[in-house]
Amino acid sequence: MTKVLLNDLTVRDGNQSLLATRMAKEDIIALVEALDKVGYNAMEVWGGATFDASLRFLSENPWEILREIRKTAKNTKLSMLLRGQNLVGYRHYDNDTLERFIRLAIANGIDIIRVFDALNDLRNIKYSMKFIKKYGGHCQAAISYTVSPVHTEAYFVDLVKKMADLGADSICIKDMAGILMPDAAYSLVKALKAVTDLPINVHSHTTAGLTHLVMLRAMEAGADMVDTVISPFSGGTSHIAGETIIETAKNMGIEVDYNEEALDAAYELADKIAQKYIDNGLYKARALVVNPKILQYEVPGGMLSNLMSQLQDQKMFHKFTEVLKEIPKVRKDMGYPPLVTPLSQMVGTQAVLNVISGERYKMIPNEIKVYLRGGYGKSPAPVDEDIRKKILKDEVVEERGEISSMPPVYEESKKEMEEKLGREALEEEVLSYIMNPQQAVLKPKEATEAKKPVSASTAKNEVVEFEMIIER
Repeated sequence: MTKVLLNDLTVRDGNQSLLATRMAKEDIIALVEALDKVGYNAMEVWGGATFDASLRFLSENPWEILREIRKTAKNTKLSMLLRGQNLVGYRHYDNDTLERFIRLAIANGIDIIRVFDALNDLRNIKYSMKFIKKYGGHCQAAISYTVSPVHTEAYFVDLVKKMADLGADSICIKDMAGILMPDAAYSLVKALKAVTDLPINVHSHTTAGLTHLVMLRAMEAGADMVDTVISPFSGGTSHIAGETIIETAKNMGIEVDYNEEALDAAYELADKIAQKYIDNGLYKARALVVNPKILQYEVPGGMLSNLMSQLQDQKMFHKFTEVLKEIPKVRKDMGYPPLVTPLSQMVGTQAVLNVISGERYKMIPNEIKVYLRGGYGKSPAPVDEDIRKKILKDEVVEERGEISSMPPVYEESKKEMEEKLGREALEEEVLSYIMNPQQAVLKPKEATEAKKPVSASTAKNEVVEFEMIIER
């Protein structure tokens, strides 16, 4: 009998996809305690947008949350999502910062680090992979799955071969937008199994309503692991329920290890917690609505829920469909980058600005300029030259230098932070400061109030930060 392992993503990606990463620490800990008894292969509990959101919206120390989770989870491996050279931020960081962060993440309880790059540019994950291995972590290299004229099955197979050569311990097919089709899932898993012995993990959001079939076909093809959430946080922009996968696997004659009594108890708790967020309005019914048009827009689950939330806050929800239609147009202009952090934020924000300004590329986030200069890596396909010229004018774009040449910023940042704190700063505090300089030094009340809504009338011709586009 074949076997499949289950990963639970409830407190990270389920939280991010349905609650815009606003789940309170006490609820995270309570769910971890219950889910820890079920028998999952691993629980994804940290990384992605949770680091930023802990500081920005919850006024919590993300490192302390991780330590509390580790203390609570006595039976299950913990995993996190890392954006390669972007860490859990939105730009490239130097290798000294990268190594310090990975070392501390593992020291504080992370066992598995799923690392990806938004452009599938392996230059942006090779050092992360090196440091994960150096400090004894399991390195799961993830391909950012997307569909475009350049993203063929052969493209992904070649990518995985190179990831294996870089030392990956396992591979994740990361379908952040829920656009992986069932037969494509079967074919891709089979193709990867033919070129590597590394375990294959399938991750797919239920946004388009395809994931039940996707996971069935992936398991038929021999997928070793699948990502799930507990059922009260499943569906819509989130993931398939673990309970559904268990019953499907049983019906297929595939073995799944789990504790039925513990799963029932976890469900009861999750149901109560979900109801609390439904009652206070953070758990939005709209995020549960299946949207097959996402196959055209390719918008990731967490990005979609945050997009809805932000447009509602700005009294502009009537522009939602118009923004969705603009996103694939911007993506094509930019050379078909996969819509995953930080490219999802950048493409999404540009689409929002194109719509609210009434003119395409009238307002340009600075990050888009950096991307067009090659600052985030190589675009999968050539960028539209007319758009590049409109944005950068006659600026000469130079070849990006080697990441290892980026100067370390830790000591300078430590000094800056200590001047603001009036005391010696811990290493983890400095790393938080490097990625979130404002929120990392604010008092709780100030941190909660620091982020104010941005409206079209206040938008400038540079960076406009929409927290709605936070993704995984």
